[in-house]
Amino acid sequence: MSEPTLSFERDVKPLFREKDRASMSKAFDLWSAADVAAHGEAIAGRLRDGSMPCDGPWPAEQIETFTRWLDADARP
Repeated sequence: MSEPTLSFERDVKPLFREKDRASMSKAFDLWSAADVAAHGEAIAGRLRDGSMPCDGPWPAEQIETFTRWLDADARP
């Protein structure tokens, strides 16, 4: 059985906290599917190396959810 399709609104957006959004607001909006998709590879790299978010790395499961969404054409 295939995995359910990930959506930005349901699966990805909730991973970003208000303070994450505020800290990145000068560059792009972490609550915008289009902005996150456009910067997805850079975000994924920062999530993998633990430099984002700035107060501690995400658990591996959250990084995997983000990269799966990105790899699946980053649906809204």
